[in-house]
Amino acid sequence: MSTDSAEIDVKEKVDHLPLSPGVYIFKDKKGRELYIGKAKRLRNRVRSYFQDSGGHDGRIRVMVKKIDDLDVIVTDSESEALILENNLIKKHQPRYNVMYRDDKTYPYICITNEERPRVFSTRTVIKDGSKYFGPYDSVMHMKRMMETIRKAFDLCTCAVARKTVNRTKGPPKWHSCFDDYLESCSGDWDLEEYQETIKKVERMLNGRTKALIRDLKEEMSIASDDLAFEQAARIRDSLKAVQKYSKKMKMVASKQVDRDLFALRVDKEISEACGVLFKVREGKLISKFHRFLKNIDHLEKGEMLQSFVEDYYTGSQEFGSDTIPDEVYVSHELKNDEPLYQYLSEQRGKQVRIHRPQRGEKAKMIRMALSNAKLMLGERKLEKEKAARKRIPHSIKELKEQLDLDRLPRRIECFDNSNLQGSDPVASMVCFVDARTRKSEYKRFNIKTVEGPDDFASMKEVLERRYSRVMKEKQHIPDLIVVDGGKGQLSSAVAALKEIGFYGECEVIGLAKRLEEVFVPGKSKPIMIPKKSSALKLLQRIRDEAHRFAINFHRDKRSKRTIKTELTQIKGVGKKTAQKLLKEFGSVSSVQKAPLDELQAEIGTKMGQRVFNYFGSNNEEHKGD
Repeated sequence: MSTDSAEIDVKEKVDHLPLSPGVYIFKDKKGRELYIGKAKRLRNRVRSYFQDSGGHDGRIRVMVKKIDDLDVIVTDSESEALILENNLIKKHQPRYNVMYRDDKTYPYICITNEERPRVFSTRTVIKDGSKYFGPYDSVMHMKRMMETIRKAFDLCTCAVARKTVNRTKGPPKWHSCFDDYLESCSGDWDLEEYQETIKKVERMLNGRTKALIRDLKEEMSIASDDLAFEQAARIRDSLKAVQKYSKKMKMVASKQVDRDLFALRVDKEISEACGVLFKVREGKLISKFHRFLKNIDHLEKGEMLQSFVEDYYTGSQEFGSDTIPDEVYVSHELKNDEPLYQYLSEQRGKQVRIHRPQRGEKAKMIRMALSNAKLMLGERKLEKEKAARKRIPHSIKELKEQLDLDRLPRRIECFDNSNLQGSDPVASMVCFVDARTRKSEYKRFNIKTVEGPDDFASMKEVLERRYSRVMKEKQHIPDLIVVDGGKGQLSSAVAALKEIGFYGECEVIGLAKRLEEVFVPGKSKPIMIPKKSSALKLLQRIRDEAHRFAINFHRDKRSKRTIKTELTQIKGVGKKTAQKLLKEFGSVSSVQKAPLDELQAEIGTKMGQRVFNYFGSNNEEHKGD
């Protein structure tokens, strides 16, 4: 199937999608899943990917070009779509979805789904009805909890202790375990007593220590009144162990409430984010958990955090209503929390509040979680930098040899211009360190002194501004400057660097696109780097990234101007409403053709009617959709 016909087929499918909640799956020519997402209205959401708009990130535009097929699964509600989306992402791990990168498999405490449930630690979660408590950020924290269970309840926590069927007549027997040799195996307890003990363990793992301590005191008092002093002594020991554990938990809330607090930090240099969860039960911090997120370049912080929160609650752990808190607090506003709200409320059996606190103890807790996320990212960044220092990419070494540079070009800054017949002229600078993007160092420039499409003058202006500031603020000096273009652009760059006294601080070259020629100052003939050389491929990648960044900036600038000159001419339509329409429908042209019901669904009945009336007869054919 050709690409063109495939695009037509996909777009025809989009036009016939329902305005219902569900999950959509983009696939490539080989049937591999590219992206899986959920939507409140499938047709609107999926169609937005195919609109001729500058609103999409470059990564998403690349993905759209690869789409060859589309599958959708309609659900009854957004909460159902949320669960289905998460399960499908975990199953297929699409390339363009947010992915989670963990340094390790986190430990859980498992209570098995058996008549005599076993309690043990594990790093493997199996969906067999068993309950999993965690995950635990710290193995020591998990081990302390297991030790408390053993001391408080005399419960065997050996994973191999399991029931076996006796081949002769008689009740099932248990394998011996290590605890059996210590005369502490609980496998032969009375079934009712054993199951009651398991319920107490679950309460402690869920952080319900206050009620557990109260019940243990009551049991101890009854045993003492019945003169069952040996039993009372055992309960007393259990009570002491639970009380000791409860005192060690940090009190973080003045009220005895159940809260989950989620926070997220982003490090653009390593293109990763860290999500942190604080679990608070009865006002005490009972556990902390974190995960690293990748594939995040095209997402806002609220979208990343929403992905982290949704993944946690709809993940592989067997959550029960008693594990869902009364309140969920977040460090950033979620993009669309309605499906999550529905899901949590259904699981809890009552409303679960999702809120971003601004002040007070809850905001203080969020700041604490943010500090933890920042610390985690700092440690991860140090690990990556340490590993990178040990390894200098071959392409860097080869580039030094091919261009006969004085030093290794470990830090490269590349410039490109972009304009449309002289309108909205802009320029970009991208930075690569050890052959990898350093996006936190990217720069955008509005051309201020040049009129008309003059690439040479624009390049001169941008380099003067950039390296004047580098000298003034004593910023990091690159090892190599690359300008997109041939002799003319290189001459302008050299002139700019000489004027500000920066020439000679580092090497500067020009890369002409037609024949991939490399021009260097003082040499009339270009350097021709072998086509298959990793050095040339690195230069091409840097040049293409600078071009992409410049084009995106130019498109954004034009898009903002389009918003101002087109949609905001409609009475009552402001910048925010115009941006909302463009984000949903993709372009002014698509807004013009949009059916009345879809406009009203997005911006309200009155405003939707006003936009529909403004564009007039162009919408008549869509009224019956």
